[in-house]
Amino acid sequence: MKKSSFVALVLGCASGILFALGMCMALLPEWNAFREGIVFGGVGLLLGIVTAVVWCRMEGKKLPKMNGKNLLRTLYAIFGVLVLGTGMCLCLVWQKIVPGTLVGLFGILLLIGLIPMIKGIK
Repeated sequence: MKKSSFVALVLGCASGILFALGMCMALLPEWNAFREGIVFGGVGLLLGIVTAVVWCRMEGKKLPKMNGKNLLRTLYAIFGVLVLGTGMCLCLVWQKIVPGTLVGLFGILLLIGLIPMIKGIK
């Protein structure tokens, strides 16, 4: 494993854990930690951005340009993740297993659709 990949792995895991913990703290009323959750989530998001910058620098690559195509891909990915999360909430929070599973599967299909959108079909 290359050094840059290891650093990206460690920083990416840390940012993901902080973001997920922050969202749990903010969204679960039983925890009574909304403000702290927002702070943890923000730190996790910021660390994720730092991870991307550090990895690009270590690999000697430039950051992707934010043109119209990349912006559309980003919005599509956000939509796919939100659909998947909605399916998970339907299953886990509101105990609507069948609709939640169907919505979650649709979200997974949307996210799988990112692969040909980014890599292309050859």
